[in-house]
Amino acid sequence: MNKNVHFEQSKENWVNRSLAAVWHPCTQMKHHESFPLIAITKGKGAWLFDEKGTPLLDCISSWWTNLFGHSNPLINKAILAQLEKIEHVMLAGFTHPPVVELSEKLSALTNHQLGHVFYASDGASAVEIALKMSHHFWQLNNKPEKKKFVCLQNGYHGETIGALAVTDVAIFREAYGSLLQEVFTVSSPDARKIQPGQTAADIARQCAQELEQLFKQEHQNISAIIIEPLIQCAGQMAMYSPEYLRLVRQLCDQYQIHLIADEIAVGCGRTGKFFACEHADIWPDFLTLSKGISGGYLPLSLCLTSDSIYRAFYRDETKHGFLHSHSYTGNPLACAAALACLDIFETENILEKNIGRSQDLANAFAWTKTDTRIEHWRQQGMILAFDVKNESLKNPNTFAREMFSKSLDEGILIRPIGNTVYVMPPYILSTEETLQMGKAVKSALEQVLI
Repeated sequence: MNKNVHFEQSKENWVNRSLAAVWHPCTQMKHHESFPLIAITKGKGAWLFDEKGTPLLDCISSWWTNLFGHSNPLINKAILAQLEKIEHVMLAGFTHPPVVELSEKLSALTNHQLGHVFYASDGASAVEIALKMSHHFWQLNNKPEKKKFVCLQNGYHGETIGALAVTDVAIFREAYGSLLQEVFTVSSPDARKIQPGQTAADIARQCAQELEQLFKQEHQNISAIIIEPLIQCAGQMAMYSPEYLRLVRQLCDQYQIHLIADEIAVGCGRTGKFFACEHADIWPDFLTLSKGISGGYLPLSLCLTSDSIYRAFYRDETKHGFLHSHSYTGNPLACAAALACLDIFETENILEKNIGRSQDLANAFAWTKTDTRIEHWRQQGMILAFDVKNESLKNPNTFAREMFSKSLDEGILIRPIGNTVYVMPPYILSTEETLQMGKAVKSALEQVLI
């Protein structure tokens, strides 16, 4: 058999086998009749490679997880070293060095404001932990009526039942709303709402005033409010002023309501500081992390909380402990990957270097500011986004898929959200790679717009 023919059959076989056996996430599987799957066989640095060796620049960090590149030698080494010691042990009744060291380092990063860490495997589970912990806290403090939650319009916190209840995305509500508890949903401080003469801080104050009215009326029934600090990522990268965080923290203190900061997507340096909350100089009662904490290597999530929360559960009766568990809680390999990532942040001065990289990002997409088909250009640290005007779309219902497909032809991986195009690359792109990304996005966009 001709070698090239065999290679093509092998490639086709992988894709067909996946379509037959794998149910892919956030995907209408029927769409793959016209938008074929791509079999990725290797990753190196900021690049992914298919079976033919065709490179793709990973402009979204493989769903916002990969901070320091694929097959990073330092993270590889840390995982291999841990693999020689212990791959996993249950965390109920046991502990191990990586989980202790990681917990101590995370606490130190919060200036020990959040000194207790509970581990899980995925972001939605970390949100579930925060919601349950807040609810249980009020029960233990003889306020069982405080059991409702507040979330923001257009917010996203995961797709398990509790997390989905505080997620305001229409497609999920339509499909699973009958399963979910009722919550209070308040206006997002999305800076795209700015009118002439207004600032992002003005929008933040307006939304905080609305929240205060809700707290005045319902604080005795509210357990917590959950927000994505500074950027509602799945909500079309809606960005807002840190003034909102400051005001929400004040209101939560005033009305005895917990503040949950979902930093699963925006934490780990994405916004320019390690935690997005640091931009407002506040700390929440609960802070969730996942995605980038393990460098995109292994499933790991966590919920950080304060000593006052922890002490409420510190009692003699088992039923007063926090009743939650995961089989792979605090997995040693995942913790080793996370420790390697924190070491890279420290030894390579990543946050400082990202100041220059964020400017490279702005330079690479400077063309979007003069394109009349584009509006709402925005950037926060290593996240840049813009919206395509509806009148410039050939078909609003298919734009995201078509832009995704054309971008692949241009050698880059992006995944638009509705009419929002964004990039969230790894922290290792060179100036040349960043400029290449900007040019490729522009070329793909020209092919799908009117």
